[in-house]
Amino acid sequence: MSSNLFSSPSSTMLNTLLLIIVSSLLISLGTEGAIGVNYGTVANNLPPPRKVANFLLESTIINRVRLFDANPEILEAFAHTGIAITVTVPNDQIPHLTKLSFAQQWLKTNIQPHVPSTNIVRILIGNEVLSTANKMLIAGLVPAMQSLHTALVGASLDRRIKVSTPHSLGVLSTSSPPSTGKFRQGYDTHVLKPLLSFLRATDSPFLINPYPFFGCSADTLDFALFRPNSGVFDENTKLLYTNMLDAQLDAVFSAMKLLGFNDVEIVIAETGWPSMGDSAQVGVDANSAAEYNSNLMRHVNSGAGTPLMPNRTFETYIFALFNENLKPGPACERNFGLFEPDMTPVYNVGILRSTVAAAAAAVADHNDHHHLSTTICFLVITVGLLIINSHG
Repeated sequence: MSSNLFSSPSSTMLNTLLLIIVSSLLISLGTEGAIGVNYGTVANNLPPPRKVANFLLESTIINRVRLFDANPEILEAFAHTGIAITVTVPNDQIPHLTKLSFAQQWLKTNIQPHVPSTNIVRILIGNEVLSTANKMLIAGLVPAMQSLHTALVGASLDRRIKVSTPHSLGVLSTSSPPSTGKFRQGYDTHVLKPLLSFLRATDSPFLINPYPFFGCSADTLDFALFRPNSGVFDENTKLLYTNMLDAQLDAVFSAMKLLGFNDVEIVIAETGWPSMGDSAQVGVDANSAAEYNSNLMRHVNSGAGTPLMPNRTFETYIFALFNENLKPGPACERNFGLFEPDMTPVYNVGILRSTVAAAAAAVADHNDHHHLSTTICFLVITVGLLIINSHG
């Protein structure tokens, strides 16, 4: 860095602006916010888990990972990394987990051997269970959560590890406008009310999987990608929505509030955008995926919140870490990854530590008055990413 960087009039202005930027970022990110990834393994070409863990730790700013199982090799690979790990109990295990003895054994076999060396912070019971319409799984969901929590209490792990379950937006019967958000009749009082009571009692979050990608059309693509747009006005609250994610989150919040649980934290367990798909699909390309995920990261950690949940951040897990070549369904399902299996980026969203380093290097090279605005821009990105990395 040039020796006169901090002595010229322009650098004095830069220092003042930097102080404002850093202070405002620290204030706005005062509440919990973090960027994580969903580490799916439906592929036959992925690198070994230990290599993945080292890559995330050493080369990225990602500090949270969600797994779709409790794979012991993966849990062992993340030992001593400090990365916060969420594990998942498969849907088909839910009926068994309702029995305390099974929950205790599951915990003893799958979790306790890895704690505390692996930073396991959350166990999810199933995934989008209500959307399966399987009466046995749905009826057993809350009892299974309660049973596993009791097992955690018995092992003195209940303060370290929380229990929850992720939901699709299909749990809503109404979502537009956001203020009219309501849970499906039948599920609302019989399943979601006791589930939310459990989450409140155990200080656990409500997990939702919002995907603007699946809710958008050619007409609403700008709204879905956080681009400038005319917005959607909610006549009931007189609030303007400028992006689809906020509208989806506030619809969930409204449904929770209707049941009296607006104090339970909301976590974004899955969201993302594919970089490739079928030709008929709208906005399916690497540029759109980069745009969505970079705007997502900035928005959920900005401290702006949503119109109904202002001044807050959202713990968020991007789907997904890798492109998974064995996933069934349309082509887009195999192309949600941030990285290829060889760990090269599919596109750049500022997750690689080298991006932060490059921004810092650029600051050193832009120390004259003509490049002041560019320097500030780089510093905002750098400081913002470093703060994101420090959370969690």
